[in-house]
Amino acid sequence: MGTVIKSIEIGVGGMTCAACVRRIENGLRKLPSVVDATVNLATERATVHFEHSPGVDDKRVIQDAILKLGYEPFALESTLDSQNKRDLETSQLWKLFLGSTVFTVPLVLIAMVPMLSSSVMNAMMDLIPMEKWNWVMLALAVPVQFYFGSRFLRLGAKSLFSTSPDMNALILLGTLAAFLFSAVVTNFPGWIPEPSRHVYFEASAVVITLVLLGKYLETKSRHQASDAMKLLLNLVPKMATVIRNGQSQQIAVEEIVLDDILEVRPGSAIAVDGIVVSGSTYIDESMVTGESVPVSKTAGDSVVAGTINGNGSIQFRATAVGTDTTLAKIVAFVESAQASKPRIQGIADRVVAYFVPVVLLIALATALMWLFAMPGGSIDKALVHAVAVLIIACPCAMGLAVPTSVMVGTGKAAQQGILFRSTEAIESLSEVDIVAFDKTGTLTVGKPTLSAFHVVPPFEAASLLAQLAIVEDRSEHPLAMAVVEAAKEKKLLTILEVTDFVAIAGSGIEARLSNGDQVLVGSENFLHERNIDTSRVSEHVDRAIDQGSGYFFAAVNRQLAALLIVADPIKPSTPSAVARLIKSNFDVALISGDNARTAKSIAKRCGIGDEMVHAEVKPTDKATVIQSMQQSPHSSKPRSVAFVGDGLNDAPALTVADVGIAMGTGTDLAIESADVIAMSGDIQNIPRAIDLARCVMVNIKQNLAWAFGYNVLLIPIATGLLQPWLGLSLSPIVAGLAMSLSSFFVITNALRLRAWQG
Repeated sequence: MGTVIKSIEIGVGGMTCAACVRRIENGLRKLPSVVDATVNLATERATVHFEHSPGVDDKRVIQDAILKLGYEPFALESTLDSQNKRDLETSQLWKLFLGSTVFTVPLVLIAMVPMLSSSVMNAMMDLIPMEKWNWVMLALAVPVQFYFGSRFLRLGAKSLFSTSPDMNALILLGTLAAFLFSAVVTNFPGWIPEPSRHVYFEASAVVITLVLLGKYLETKSRHQASDAMKLLLNLVPKMATVIRNGQSQQIAVEEIVLDDILEVRPGSAIAVDGIVVSGSTYIDESMVTGESVPVSKTAGDSVVAGTINGNGSIQFRATAVGTDTTLAKIVAFVESAQASKPRIQGIADRVVAYFVPVVLLIALATALMWLFAMPGGSIDKALVHAVAVLIIACPCAMGLAVPTSVMVGTGKAAQQGILFRSTEAIESLSEVDIVAFDKTGTLTVGKPTLSAFHVVPPFEAASLLAQLAIVEDRSEHPLAMAVVEAAKEKKLLTILEVTDFVAIAGSGIEARLSNGDQVLVGSENFLHERNIDTSRVSEHVDRAIDQGSGYFFAAVNRQLAALLIVADPIKPSTPSAVARLIKSNFDVALISGDNARTAKSIAKRCGIGDEMVHAEVKPTDKATVIQSMQQSPHSSKPRSVAFVGDGLNDAPALTVADVGIAMGTGTDLAIESADVIAMSGDIQNIPRAIDLARCVMVNIKQNLAWAFGYNVLLIPIATGLLQPWLGLSLSPIVAGLAMSLSSFFVITNALRLRAWQG
């Protein structure tokens, strides 16, 4: 049964800070039928959850609400189209910055150079009086204030009128106050006391220019943060060779349809997902799975879009195209994770809810203090310090602190073949205490083979194996497939049929054949419960246990017939991965359905201690074992458990664990139940994923500490109230530069995650 979609994702343009995010979220949550809404500043998208499956009308209501809030809703195109839009936005910001600079530079020279040189000042005064120079500066400031800075004025006014002020409101109030005061001094100097007749056109112009530069650098860096997704999509070729009507022809990838036969030449990229129908080759799947060793592909094997063919030539049938390919789903998966919010984001959200109104009050108090209480206070000093407070406090860095780190981290993880379902999964994985592994297909290769078949007389090996194969063919257990494959390899057949079949989970199988024989296949306990003695093969059992091999028994008509020993080799990467986890102070556990001796033998070869082995665990009891691990015997605080599995029966345990990690080679149900997916079967992906999750969380905390600390430290200095005692103060120009650099610092710090090596 498919999942019912009860959410809409939509792009949101025009956001500049954390206050914008909160404003949109609050506005959308007030709409009828909306259960929740989350907005991501870094990815510029909103996710809106409904009580019902939303339709076209719901989407229109969302778009109208975003427009009324002063922002620009847009459809989420393909990532490539989105990249083109982002490139256009970056280009526009650069042009606005350059245009603003053309007017600001002469404005600053006129205002500042005379203060540095008396001879220059005298020369300027001889040319035209100071009052005329004020008019020149006004002419230069007008285009900067009202054209190049119009985006801040427009969005700031909307946020003020909606009683939800944001960064744009602070820039609007700060720069407009400086501009209007200067305009009054220029046009009506008699209105202002003579000692305060200074103009600050250069301050407002420089602040706008610096903010434009900051937004350009921020946007460019933010787009670099999503490069991982662009790199993934660029793996898909634009053209592909398809065979239609017996003819080979080149067509655009978008024109490929299901069941098309495609031809792939040596060195070419795979265009869509499919099944090989002829030929053989090795394919490099590292871009999708993170697995560095090329994988052999022959008829019947699957191929994935974006992977690179080796020296062989193959033909394959398309089984998934467009947005249904594995690569497209990975990109959608990662983008969905990037749009979600971790718990730590709540700190920033709560602060931002009160931050801008508090800043406005601080700016007002600063102005009043400089007008009426501070020594040497005046109207122009009140203005300068109030403007500095407004500019320095813009909460851009707060809004970018979390999502940029998440964006870079999830993109880097995807390149390593690790997919996080949400940012909460990253946060939870960084706090894990215990890593518990399923055995089959996780620590082991997952393709058991029948290594020994000990038949008890008077039964005959060939006929018995053929009969057991038709019984086990009904079972979904991995060990059953080993029996079926062994019979196929030896080309053993039987004319008998299975007339009755009952699978008893975690124990064995009861079946009846068409000749009337009753066949039992299962564990030692399974046979003992039916009073069947297995001691005749105990020597072989001991040897199998010492080797860490799995084993089970077969009985016919309640008489022991055979011991079947199955080998499932441990993955080459397992011992080193377990050692890495233990070295990092994690408790590593094994959960297995094998008996205690076999499970401990396997655990020893993997590097897991006997005390961390949970043996003879039925599939239905795995979740209970996880829950028992979560209870700490030494503390009231529960321990955080990550469970790694790949099978159908692992789904409950993956759900119960604090973090469920599914191997991408496993079943769809296991993957759907997991919080983290390791695309390849390499166990080293587990310590890699934990290490990356921890690095992302450290990066987020660094960003938040900077974003909050920057404001806590600089707002008191910007008020100028410390100036008489400590000599500390900030001009609006320095405040504008510091504000722009704070956002740039947060993003460049997040971009450091791109250098992470697992």
